[in-house]
Amino acid sequence: MDSEQILTQARKTLSIEYRAIEQASEHLGEDFLHACQMLLDMSGRAVLCGIGKSGAVGRKLTGTFASTGTPAFFMHPAEAIHGDLGMVVDGDVVIMLSNSGETDELSQILPALKRRGIGLIAICGERNSTLGSQSDAVIDSSVECEACPLGLAPTASAVTMMALGDALAMAVMHARGFSSEDFAAIHPGGSLGRRLLTRVADAMHTGEDNPIVAPDTSVLQCLLVMTAANVRGIVSVVDHDSRLVGVFTDGDLRRLMQTSANRDQVMDQPVSQVMTCNPVTVSPDTLATEAIHIMEKKEVDNLPVLDEQGRSVGVVDIQDLLKLRVV
Repeated sequence: MDSEQILTQARKTLSIEYRAIEQASEHLGEDFLHACQMLLDMSGRAVLCGIGKSGAVGRKLTGTFASTGTPAFFMHPAEAIHGDLGMVVDGDVVIMLSNSGETDELSQILPALKRRGIGLIAICGERNSTLGSQSDAVIDSSVECEACPLGLAPTASAVTMMALGDALAMAVMHARGFSSEDFAAIHPGGSLGRRLLTRVADAMHTGEDNPIVAPDTSVLQCLLVMTAANVRGIVSVVDHDSRLVGVFTDGDLRRLMQTSANRDQVMDQPVSQVMTCNPVTVSPDTLATEAIHIMEKKEVDNLPVLDEQGRSVGVVDIQDLLKLRVV
């Protein structure tokens, strides 16, 4: 094995494919804009259609469109001419992929699609081909040469076709105003979905597990309430309307014991005299990642959770948030 020759060929391949994509970018114009508008205006779905390497590209692009706000599915042209064409309905836009623009299976379904008035976008290397001439918008994927040393295997042409499909999907995504929150909503199982969908409400302790006391409760009684709850280290101090007036934590207790000469007297004090007033709080709708950031910044392990009226509805512990694997 000649290592230098292998690396030279690899670099040549990347260089050819890079240049092919660069040239494709230079060719973008009115047809690309028209294709984008067709996808933005459609009431149905994008239907990706191709065979061979173009089919593999189409399957990948189907996932890209579907995950970025454009409903899409893949239709195999050989199956389409035997009944699967019925999957295409009014309002759909078909995106056909073919390097030559003369793929037999695609040519056979073109008349049926044209008769029904289905919008057609072609990503192909020959504008004047059968496919190119019958499409409403043609995105030019032509390349000067393939990266294959024999000039046979679809390499630069396949990469360029995929890059143009990605460009189309991303342009439409941008035009729609598709946000990271939208992305997360259809990716609930991914790390991004967890980060953008998981909220404090998913981890907070409520009801009996939300330790609350009145302002006149003694420090000793606060400790008993604190240790009885499933969440440790904090009690919320609330008024008669359940509105938060402060918190008392195990950290507050340690500081009291270190500075007080009479520890028994400390235990008898009403918590209102020693609590932390105006503590940092979160709402049930606060993102879990944001709550973790607040806790780390403030160097606290728990945060009281308040509703819109400032009433205590729960408490959240950093360990419970970390178990959700949002960071």
